[in-house]
Amino acid sequence: MISIESATSVTWGHSALELVVDVSSDGPVGVRSLSAGGGRADRPRAAQPLVEVLVAGEGRARVSHRFSETAVGRRMVYAGSARRTDGRWSELHLDLRDEQTGLAARTTFRSVDGVAACQVSTTVTNHGLEPVVLQGLTSFAAGFGCARVEDVDLLRADSEWLGEGRWVRRPLRDGAVPDLNLGLHGQDGRGRVAVVSTGTWSTGTALPTGGVVDRRTGQAWLWQIEHNGAWRWEVAERRDGPYVALLGPTDIDHPVARSSACCPAACRFTSVPVSVAVSGSGVDGAIAALTAHRREIVRPHRDRTALPVVFNDYMNTLMGDPTTEKLLPLIDAAAGAGAEVFCIDAGWYDDDSGWWDSVGEWQPSRTRFPGGIEKVIAHIRERGMVPGLWLEPEVIGVRSPMADRLPASAFLQRGGARLVEHGRYHLDLRHPRAVAHLDAVVDRLVGELGVGYFKLDYNVDAGAGTDVAADSAGAGLLAHNRAHLAWLDRVLDRHPDLILENCASGAMRMDYAMLSRMQLQSTSDQQDHLLYPPIAVSAPMSVLPEQSASWAYPQPDMSDEDIAFTLCTGLLGRLYLSGRLDAMTAEQLESVRAAVRVQHEIRADLATAVPLWPLGLPAWSDRWLSLAMKSRDVTYLVVWQRGSDQASITVPLPHLRGTGVDVEVLYPRQLPEWASGWNAGTGELTLTTQRVPASARLFRIAPSTSSIPSPTEGSAR
Repeated sequence: MISIESATSVTWGHSALELVVDVSSDGPVGVRSLSAGGGRADRPRAAQPLVEVLVAGEGRARVSHRFSETAVGRRMVYAGSARRTDGRWSELHLDLRDEQTGLAARTTFRSVDGVAACQVSTTVTNHGLEPVVLQGLTSFAAGFGCARVEDVDLLRADSEWLGEGRWVRRPLRDGAVPDLNLGLHGQDGRGRVAVVSTGTWSTGTALPTGGVVDRRTGQAWLWQIEHNGAWRWEVAERRDGPYVALLGPTDIDHPVARSSACCPAACRFTSVPVSVAVSGSGVDGAIAALTAHRREIVRPHRDRTALPVVFNDYMNTLMGDPTTEKLLPLIDAAAGAGAEVFCIDAGWYDDDSGWWDSVGEWQPSRTRFPGGIEKVIAHIRERGMVPGLWLEPEVIGVRSPMADRLPASAFLQRGGARLVEHGRYHLDLRHPRAVAHLDAVVDRLVGELGVGYFKLDYNVDAGAGTDVAADSAGAGLLAHNRAHLAWLDRVLDRHPDLILENCASGAMRMDYAMLSRMQLQSTSDQQDHLLYPPIAVSAPMSVLPEQSASWAYPQPDMSDEDIAFTLCTGLLGRLYLSGRLDAMTAEQLESVRAAVRVQHEIRADLATAVPLWPLGLPAWSDRWLSLAMKSRDVTYLVVWQRGSDQASITVPLPHLRGTGVDVEVLYPRQLPEWASGWNAGTGELTLTTQRVPASARLFRIAPSTSSIPSPTEGSAR
């Protein structure tokens, strides 16, 4: 572990990460460099303050719409540092203070040796004599090395229901940050690229994951904001180059909200955690580092190595209308296909089809299950599968009996009225009655029914928050968000083998506040199997492969190629099955079984794999898409073809350049083979398909066991 302090800088890190912070008395405390290796001491001193604190009565040092050069942040001076080790994690604490307000800040960097990433948060404490209204606090702010804006690409992703994770990589100068000739004006700019989430769907409009890449040097940062509520990240230009600022909720983005009101007597506020991964080899290196870092921050759980195949009865199948009669044959078919978890989705708790606004009591229906749901649960267990149930714990339907049994103070409110969204009230998990209700539900379903898996859904967005027992709606929402995470922690403490799926109308809350606790993530509600691949291909930018659950819903009326297509969509993550398997022919069901066998075969590798995008991050309408997973010397590759007028595609695999390889089709093996040709000299695989509307194949690529081929030859089978 590197740990050096001088009169002008603090250096900290390890074999894969180096942080240099300028701490001299005549300049701001700022990150001079954050990199995957040394050699950065010659960089210019940092001008962007590490900690930006927006305070009412202080504002910014120069007016703008961004979190750069706040008045307090600019004044903060170095007050010391401390280092500690917590298991495999090493920490650096940097202390700063502002004499005028009495505010003290501590920024904490945490990292695991060998992983080129760190987790960062900042705590502000008021040691002054007057109250301080805190309007915004960065978790991390820094200039992006010595990069010129002209050389920097910005990576970001928009997201919405059915169209999650639509990534783009564009030059920062391409409309986002125009060249304003700041040097001539002697001032920093005032605009910014700001990506913001404003409610409880943390990924409902955009992703808290983003990045910057220097095309000239290959230096790259990728980040994620680890919060299940409102957040903001921004990138913009200063005279000395581009900067990045990562934050939780702010007063700018929530006009009715203050992040916190710090009062005398040492009031304290901590920002949301963020993580930053670094690389000198572009996006591929940075995502490898962020993937390794995510594996370190995820809660230990047996699911992380078992990775059971899940069958869920909802998508394109029962669609929220489960009954004993419908479920029993589906359970048999899922077990026969090799599924290891069977989850009964929405509707199990209601006696009619209008269950949307009656949820909240979570008692099994007697009309849907005349012999009791216990009979169905027992059948799941008898067939060797873990029984699961859909649950939307944070809401109470307006027609639910629980709406009147719980006090009004147990719900999110504004101006004395309960918040209502789409026929549901929203529980406030700061309230002990709300928590007690949910604990009783979970403990009953686990203890009495033997449920071992919950799909935890979340189909509403509570908006700005609650003004009950809070300085503002935003402050109330932040406290509720944190109470929700604490509730999840306690559930898993009581039931350590319980598997929790994170779902929010698909992936509307796909963040690592949730995913550091929960075991897998539903990537979408998309019902069109032809539209799902770009979602599944993009998902590993935001989610670990072993947590990424993309629906595979083969149907009896599909062609053999379409069945293979939808199953391939789920194979390089958590295979998440649905579909009317009980109505399939023997040949169709065998195709599903074959896919499940392949998933069983490769899942241990997926739990250690690093994602690659041989054809680049996908555009929504791309005709050809690909996703690769590299685990040690094996590369798994899925390629999808959607209505292309070209029969062939060349897939670059530069990490295999100069190597003879064997290319094996893992799935589907029963359909016509795609011809393949390997060029070792260029590291490119050329694939030629049959001319069908849509098709997909999963390949296993490994070093050749035969003689080394010539540069334009390979072997395939």
